[in-house]
Amino acid sequence: MSYQPPSRRNLLKSIGGLTVGMAATSGGLLASASSAHADTATSTVRPHAGLDIVEQNENDARMWYYRFRTDAIGWDPAVNVMVPEGYRNDGRTYPVLYLLHGGGLNQDFRSWDNSGIRELAAEHQLIIVMPDGGPAGWYSNPVTSNTGPRNWETFHMSQLVPWIDANFRTHAEFDGRAVAGFSMGGFGALKYAAKYYGHFASVSSYSGPASMRRDAGAVTHWANVTSAAAELAGGTVYGVPWDEARVSADNAVENIGRYRGKRVFMVAGNSPDPINWFDRITEGEVLAGQREFRAGLDAAGIAHESHEAAGGHFIRGDLVAADLDGIVGRLRAAG
Repeated sequence: MSYQPPSRRNLLKSIGGLTVGMAATSGGLLASASSAHADTATSTVRPHAGLDIVEQNENDARMWYYRFRTDAIGWDPAVNVMVPEGYRNDGRTYPVLYLLHGGGLNQDFRSWDNSGIRELAAEHQLIIVMPDGGPAGWYSNPVTSNTGPRNWETFHMSQLVPWIDANFRTHAEFDGRAVAGFSMGGFGALKYAAKYYGHFASVSSYSGPASMRRDAGAVTHWANVTSAAAELAGGTVYGVPWDEARVSADNAVENIGRYRGKRVFMVAGNSPDPINWFDRITEGEVLAGQREFRAGLDAAGIAHESHEAAGGHFIRGDLVAADLDGIVGRLRAAG
């Protein structure tokens, strides 16, 4: 069955159960691995303005865990940081990948560990930072919230990135950082790479939406409805009516020039399940939006690597592995 873009009315009617669908369809790509959790700390980390460490565990050889108290978020978000083999003692400085999770009630800082990132990145000389982003935070500071602060963009970009550079041996520069993510996290990666132009030399979106205004603003409605249901107790990321300036600032297809000089990698499924309404609507919209974005990049003469793969809205481990090779090749090498 070919994908037919939903009408605005039908999209809003069906999207009421989207948060449940997001939780149900965000499966792992490899066998689950155990995630880091709170235990006895083995080193002292330095604070950063706005962040206090409330839990940490560095006992695992590679996956280190931290939980923060921050004025940006009304609860204590956590971060997993995967370090290369031998990091404790080798004295080397490494590039960093910020890897963002998708939306859903079961998605958080542990999602990429549960999806096999340890195995996929086992041989890569790369620090990988996997932060909480909320079940429907959309990597944004919302227009309204009825449940306290949920300023995920501030937490990630103004607090976490400087904290990582202060506490890990990183190449703290444009050529030392990449950002990638799945679904909502792929949207966040595209947004952060454009909005914070000098931060990231490589951006990767795995089934992440790249166009917010097509089909009567389907993705913007998606963000507003899911954030209201699962994140903001009726508040919204973009406001009702929309804050048009915020939509434009976050919309990849309206910021084509800000991907110039970066490595750009995208994946979308081209044959979503015709029976599964969530898969059909979600990946159909992702595919159409990524095609629009790619056309804009082509018109501007901006190189990119794009894949349309069989299936719908899920993580493809083989393409993530290929992307990791490309990320390491683009960034400043460990040394």
